[in-house]
Amino acid sequence: MTTILIDADACPVVNETIRIAENFGFRCMLICDTAHEMHRDGAETIIVSKGADAVDFVLVNRVQKDDIVVTQDYGLAAMVLAKQGHPIDQNGRLYTSENIDQLLFARHTAQKVRMAGGRLRGPKKRSKESNLKFEESLKKLCASLINA
Repeated sequence: MTTILIDADACPVVNETIRIAENFGFRCMLICDTAHEMHRDGAETIIVSKGADAVDFVLVNRVQKDDIVVTQDYGLAAMVLAKQGHPIDQNGRLYTSENIDQLLFARHTAQKVRMAGGRLRGPKKRSKESNLKFEESLKKLCASLINA
């Protein structure tokens, strides 16, 4: 059975993801650290100790082929792709073998700018349209896995 795993620390689309997982009959799992602990009906919650990348390592060790992972972390997305999972971000962008290298390079470049004292713009304020786009993309991804 397909599982949707959510990198739940600061994820803005937890409720939408759980609802869609239920509609498709998929299992849903929230993975968060003790600083972001949450529980929702319709999802299993796994709480890990705080620590750099602690959630990422637990999540990637649980992901199976064709599972879906909701994350905004490019590094985690790359590991999910390596395990033949389907990572998607909170705005509905699918991470793929075609775009992950460019995203990782952009992240690396941004880190270098910040380490040199530079500042970069933060993300735009979350909109209702962002949630709708996410839902549409996640539904398409779920449907494609059922029809595969």
